[in-house]
Amino acid sequence: MVNHLKFMMGRLLALTFLSLSLFLVGLAAFQFLEGINEKKELVNILIKSINTSIIALAIFELGLGVGKEYCKHTEEDDHTFMAVRRTITRFVGTVCIALVLEGIIMIIKYSQLDLAGNLFYPVGILIGASVLLAGTGIFLQLTREDCERQHSRLKLPIVKLVRKTPPRTDSKVS
Repeated sequence: MVNHLKFMMGRLLALTFLSLSLFLVGLAAFQFLEGINEKKELVNILIKSINTSIIALAIFELGLGVGKEYCKHTEEDDHTFMAVRRTITRFVGTVCIALVLEGIIMIIKYSQLDLAGNLFYPVGILIGASVLLAGTGIFLQLTREDCERQHSRLKLPIVKLVRKTPPRTDSKVS
């Protein structure tokens, strides 16, 4: 019963986030077309549309993460620790990307509008994204041993990338 409830809530939340993401993509297109019709400055139109698209991307990634982690309809043990570790890493990575893009867009916008006094806002955003990313790295390092211990205890298969070399074709055919 609990797994069924988890499955249903995961699916509902994933669909909600994915729908919201799709709505924001449509809103970004609408903002772009509306700005063109009103003959606004192209840079401002692009900045507004890109901001909305970045938010849509972050929400889309969150929806994918929720769908991947919680929409599995299985009765076996949930490897909660590893799932949380994966989900947090994926979400924080997406948020960091969104913050960095937002900071860069703000720097471009403020530099074009000669508002150099406001540059400490995007710099603060970039520093915050850096701290968040560094914190995620520390979290991953501190939880690595516990995750490996749980991984070996559960005897889950470890996926390793094997590089296959193509057969040599140096021999001459007579």
